[in-house]
Amino acid sequence: MVLLGTLILGFIPLLGSVLGYANPKACSGTCTNSHDPAIIRRADGTYFRFSTGGKIAIHTAPDIAGPWTYRGAAILSGSSINLPGNQDLWAPDVTLVGNTYYLYYSVSTFGVQNSAIGVATSSTMDAGSWTDHGATGVRSDSSKPYNAIDPNLINVDGTYYLTWGSFWKDIYQAQMKASPLTLASGVSSYQLAYDPATTAVEGAFVFKYGNYYYLFYSQGKCCGYDAGLPKPGEEYKIKVCRSTTATGGFVDKNGVACTRGGGTVVLESHGNVYGPGGQGVYQDPKYGPILYYHYVDKTIGYRDGDKRFGWNTIDFSSGWPVV
Repeated sequence: MVLLGTLILGFIPLLGSVLGYANPKACSGTCTNSHDPAIIRRADGTYFRFSTGGKIAIHTAPDIAGPWTYRGAAILSGSSINLPGNQDLWAPDVTLVGNTYYLYYSVSTFGVQNSAIGVATSSTMDAGSWTDHGATGVRSDSSKPYNAIDPNLINVDGTYYLTWGSFWKDIYQAQMKASPLTLASGVSSYQLAYDPATTAVEGAFVFKYGNYYYLFYSQGKCCGYDAGLPKPGEEYKIKVCRSTTATGGFVDKNGVACTRGGGTVVLESHGNVYGPGGQGVYQDPKYGPILYYHYVDKTIGYRDGDKRFGWNTIDFSSGWPVV
């Protein structure tokens, strides 16, 4: 009976991993107002969460699980970029460069290609401490193959690259200056991911683990679920490709190029979790690598304002991320 019980207990977690996805881990405090979250931990142990809306809302907590407390807006006066949407900033991304935090954000309006990526800096990340520097040089209009939103910065052996993009021809990247306020002189952008079947690809995040760079991104319809749900499977989900370099050659688990519609699902709707996306990955000193994202809890509501903060630990033991 002891052996049988051991076998049954050992089978339960395996069954869960085969039949579904892990639910989001605990979150306390303010767990809404978390569309397109960006997570970083300050040296004093304080976690910061930045999110779309409210001129980039700032929340802090003593642990990734909370309790999260609203602290105010990052870009108090809105962006200095002269485009529609410069008072309603999207999709923040935050990185520590030397002793300075760089906060990248999007200036756009829904469904248009007239967009730009801006940047602000701070030495503490506290509300009221951010200096807006405006345009990074990444801008789009109808002449471009991409939409200049959803920025993500990565440091590759001392060289910085900014990845961005949404719909049209999806995800692009270019090199930044050594102090990454603007694009490096004379550089051209290049495509990292494209799905010609939907073009609904955005929110890329490049993360290095082991010998690989992993390109996480969101695919599907992100928003407006309270006005009408998309067809099953067409809502937001998180996918991934990987490469041995950060600047291209990304393929999915089946070897299909990410520029030709490839992409392996990491997390999608399950149970009461609907439309997870807007993700990032963080190497947490306590929990190890974590995937963080927003999602709708079906038991709470489908409005964009109901989007909740979700996070899970990631297992890379197979060479591919599993939550």
